[in-house]
Amino acid sequence: MTPATKMLDKAKIPYRLHEYQHDANAGAYGLEAAAKLQLPTEWVFKTLVAELDNGNLVVAIIPVDKKLNLKQLAKAAKAKKAAMAAPEKVQRSTGYVLGGVSPIGQKKRLATFIDESAEPLPQIYVSGGRRGLDIELMPTDLKEVTQARFVSLV
Repeated sequence: MTPATKMLDKAKIPYRLHEYQHDANAGAYGLEAAAKLQLPTEWVFKTLVAELDNGNLVVAIIPVDKKLNLKQLAKAAKAKKAAMAAPEKVQRSTGYVLGGVSPIGQKKRLATFIDESAEPLPQIYVSGGRRGLDIELMPTDLKEVTQARFVSLV
């Protein structure tokens, strides 16, 4: 059980857990998850935390094989600029370790944005709150539990 699974259980949102053996030498955690779970990369999403020019942190959820467009994220968050947040700020704010940051069940609720490519998919996979654990759920359920918006982020 992680804070993510506890939050989904409490909200009565259906999900499935997928575990895999995490390789400590893996450079890209999301791509590793897609490969080990034998999933198309467009179904597996990574959770990124960025800092806006006003100091607020925000969450961006994008496909693992894509690069976050920080200008698009800033625009969605109604800010002028966004930059990737420092690892220690990410861990302190979310309560998760890097490579295992789930968009669900974070210590502090942050404004969350999901790339619009997720919306038409039947299900997506996001980190379950630790390395080697992914959660499969419907994009609309992820949007609901994180109070997110679908926007263009890549």
